[in-house]
This record gives sequence, structure tokens and C-alpha cells, in this order.
Amino acid sequence: MEIIFWISLFIIGYTYIGYGMVLYILYRLKRLVAPRKPVQRDGAHNGKARLPTCTLIVAAYNEAAVIEEKIRNTLALEYPEGKLSCFFVTDGSTDETPELVRKFPEINLLHMDARGGKIAAVHRAMEQVTTEVVIFTDANTLLNPNAVLEICANYADARVGAVAGEKRVHADEKADASAAGEGFYWKYESALKRWDSALHTVVGSAGELFSIRTELYEPVALDTVLDDFMISMRIAERGYRVVYEPGAYATEMASENVEEELKRKIRIAAGGMQSIVRLKRAPNPFVDPLLAFQYISHRVLRWTVAPLLLIGVFILNAILFARGAGMVYTLLFYSQVAFYLCAIAGFVLEQRALRVKVLFIPYYFCVMNYAVIAGMIRYFKGGQSAIWERSSRKQQPGGVTFL
Repeated sequence: MEIIFWISLFIIGYTYIGYGMVLYILYRLKRLVAPRKPVQRDGAHNGKARLPTCTLIVAAYNEAAVIEEKIRNTLALEYPEGKLSCFFVTDGSTDETPELVRKFPEINLLHMDARGGKIAAVHRAMEQVTTEVVIFTDANTLLNPNAVLEICANYADARVGAVAGEKRVHADEKADASAAGEGFYWKYESALKRWDSALHTVVGSAGELFSIRTELYEPVALDTVLDDFMISMRIAERGYRVVYEPGAYATEMASENVEEELKRKIRIAAGGMQSIVRLKRAPNPFVDPLLAFQYISHRVLRWTVAPLLLIGVFILNAILFARGAGMVYTLLFYSQVAFYLCAIAGFVLEQRALRVKVLFIPYYFCVMNYAVIAGMIRYFKGGQSAIWERSSRKQQPGGVTFL
């Protein structure tokens, strides 16, 4: 029992903290052996002709509340004239989204009444793409003005097959648990992606902002839940690097509340389980040892065993504590109890609109891991559709441009 307890505790610690520490050490060692060569960015300034042609694709479903702001943000992006095309796909939208897009002749609108889901819309848009690079971004995010320049400069390296931008979650001083927790999570996730990229490759991209070489696009199945993740991982499996570009970022508001964030996380967890089942080469150390190390450490453990082990460790610790197995088990048991009591307190205070930020992290951590378990159950029951209703997000505060 004690052996199982310590192995489980090690896996949990490695998944959530240890991998980041190991990754950072490997990143620093690599920098000592092979100093980083700066990305050639002349194309963003003097030699604009070097930049590849690019298409930006936005798949939008019933986004009338934000679509005009997204279009204005898109049209303000800096890139050489004649080298950037924009497609907005509004399949199935029943509000004014298509009509609002039509007001902007600079935007290519693709619309049909039937709703086949985001990935079907992306497949249809890709049939129209003739440029060297394609960038995907969500309708409810705003990009910094030089995002396209920063992304496309990376394609000067022929080994780069995809580029992941940074996701930022706006959380103000009055942020609730969903906003503060999500914001903290993405700051940590961004650090991991930066080190992943420097070591070898990013394991998966977020749909808010990522790009690929058009020639490497491989259509994924229409029932794919995490299409952005799968598209970029298929490229990594083929031996190309997926690099992280923090100079290009997409900012969005946090989920409206914890319930909305939970709904989103359960869907992502179900999609993560689906991805693990379908990706065969990524976890194979005989194909690409570094990719397998990063993929298993960063994704597989989080989406499978670690959340279940949290439950197992608590039960085993309680048994060992009750048997008087030693002081170390007593300290660990009380530490776990204190952590989960903080999470419960965070939940109770959240329901009463009382915000104590120190409690947001344990609360959000528990919500995330509950979502993973619920997502696994949903996946194996076949209850997660690729077509889903988007989660509600907080309204953008007046005067905030995110840029």
C-alpha cells in the first residue's frame, strides 16, 4: 500500500509541477550547449517580400455580439499589402452574423445554412486557400496588431510546420474564481509551451490562435472535438516542429462563471481522451523520443491517470493515517485535508459572491480535475459531440482593447 501511495504521489507531483521543473532545466541546459538563434524578422520590417502569403480563417457561429469588433481587429493587423487574405465562415448561424460580415467587402464570407460544426467549416474554408500559410483564430478573441508578422516570421525555418500563438485571459481585480483561475492556468501553460518549443516542439495548439503551412494541412475526422490540437499534433507526428510565438497573442474574456468554465473543460477533457486514442505515433518513443516525452508528460498524464490518482492518493493516505503508519503520512493527510477544505471554502464563497483570491487556485484545480474525470466518462459513453454550444464569456469592459 505504501509503495502504491508513493508511486502515485510521484506521478501526481511530476504531472503538475515536476514536468515544468524538468522541462525548465532541460531548456536551460540546451541554451548553454546551443545558444538560441534569434528568429529572422527582417521580413517584418525592411524585407517584407520575404514574408509568406497568408490566409486568416475565422469560424464563427452566432457571434453577432462580437463579430464586428473581430473584423475591425482583423483589418487592423499589420502585414504587407496583397499578402493577407481573410475568410470568415458562418455556417449554421441563425443570428445576424453573416449579414454583419457582408458589410465588410475586405472579408471573404463563406456561409451556408446547414451547421456541420467548426471542423466542417474549416475544411470548407481550406478548399479556398491558395496561400503558403494559414492562420486560425476564434471570433471572440482579439489579436495584437503585429500578430501575423510575428507568426509568419517563424516560417523562414523550413523545419517549422506550425506556429502556436499565446492565449491570454483577461481578468481584472474583481475577477471571480473562473476568471482568476483560468488566467493563472494559462500563464503557467504559456511558460510550459515556451520551454516545450525551445526544447523540441509544442505539443498541441490552442484554437484561439495557431497557424500551419498550408501544404501540411491534413483534414481530421468530422467528429473530432479538439480539431486545433489534432491538426497541429498530426504535423508534429510528421517530424515538423510546432513552435511557440509569444509575440503573437489572442486575448479573450474569461468564462462567465465556474459553471460555464466547467462545461468547457469537460468538453476539452472528452476531446483530450479522443485525441489520446487516435494519436498513435506521438507517444511512441521509437518514432520521436523527445516528442513522446513531451506529449506523455504534458498531455497524456493530465488527461488520464493524474486526476484519478488524486482520489486514490487521498484514500490511501487516509487508510495509512488511520493505521498510524507514521508522522509523514499524518502530515501529508492533514495537508491534503487543508487543501481540499480551501477548495470547498472557495466554492462556498464563490456562491455567495465573496472573493478570496488565495482560495481560487485550489478551487479551480479541483474543478479542472473533476472536469477531466467527467470528460473521460462522457467520452467512453459517447456523449460528446463535435458540434456544441459555446460557453458564455464575460462582457468586455469599456475602454479595454486587450492590445
